Amino acid sequence: MAMSKTTKSWLVRIAGSAVALTLLFWLLPDDAIFDALKALPAGVFVQVLILFLLAHVGAALKWWCLLGRIIPATVAIRAHFSGLAANLCLPGAIGGDAVRAAIAQSSARDGARVVAVAAADRLIDMVSLLTISVVGLMMAAEGGGDAGLLLVAALFVGAVFVGLLLLPWLVDHLWRLAPRLPGQRFARKTVASLGDLLRQPGLLALVFSASLAVQTGLVLLAFWLATAAGADVGAGPWLFAWPLAKIIAVLPVALNGLGLREGVLAAILAPFGADPAGIVAAGLVWQAIMFAAGGLGALLLFLARTQKKSTAPGA
Repeated sequence: MAMSKTTKSWLVRIAGSAVALTLLFWLLPDDAIFDALKALPAGVFVQVLILFLLAHVGAALKWWCLLGRIIPATVAIRAHFSGLAANLCLPGAIGGDAVRAAIAQSSARDGARVVAVAAADRLIDMVSLLTISVVGLMMAAEGGGDAGLLLVAALFVGAVFVGLLLLPWLVDHLWRLAPRLPGQRFARKTVASLGDLLRQPGLLALVFSASLAVQTGLVLLAFWLATAAGADVGAGPWLFAWPLAKIIAVLPVALNGLGLREGVLAAILAPFGADPAGIVAAGLVWQAIMFAAGGLGALLLFLARTQKKSTAPGA
């Protein structure tokens, strides 16, 4: 029996995480990683988990505002956490966005708007992450970081940032050059949603500010874990490296970024003198927090479906 596309993708992600983790534990001393894990107080884990969940409630309400509040806030929160659960088994963050959009669509009955806003919301979050990374880069430069490394990093972040800002223009010209290229409808909806946002500067400023606050909070929570694990790293380098590792971890080659995020983060922070073992340990605990949040999302989705069945006519 042939495997489905989703099953193959899931197996590829598991294999990717297994390879990444194997390389990390082969390159780094096992006892150092386990010592860093033991150094993390259980109370810190619980506090970070609670704050992580609250941050994602904020992310859900931010998306709800961008959507124009056309669905109840409770539905938006449930949809968002269901998307977190989907990220555990669907390709990349787009899988979670698709589940979130599907739940919103079932309530709003406006598919075009839901899809367009989902793409715009993802783009705003990416710009927020890059903004945080630029701020971290400036802080690292003031701290006397390696000039050559900082220059290369600045050029990379700047190129990605400019690319995101030019995305509407690039999309429009891409399909003018190749009108038969697939995905044109989705791309043009994305461009249209961005155009609508640009015509609402107040809403755009509000949503971007909310995104920046949520993403900064999440980066600082991860920094708290890293320092608790004994990773000797400054706030500037962390603010620079974590958003980039988070963006790269979206690639559908690992299970929720497991192994990939930790490896990329340790590699970026190594030139700043950070302890790779502590970085990897903190990353693994962060993964546990994300899996716990995803499990909560799955539970909310299950309870909602159970309630819907129980209240259906003839139940």
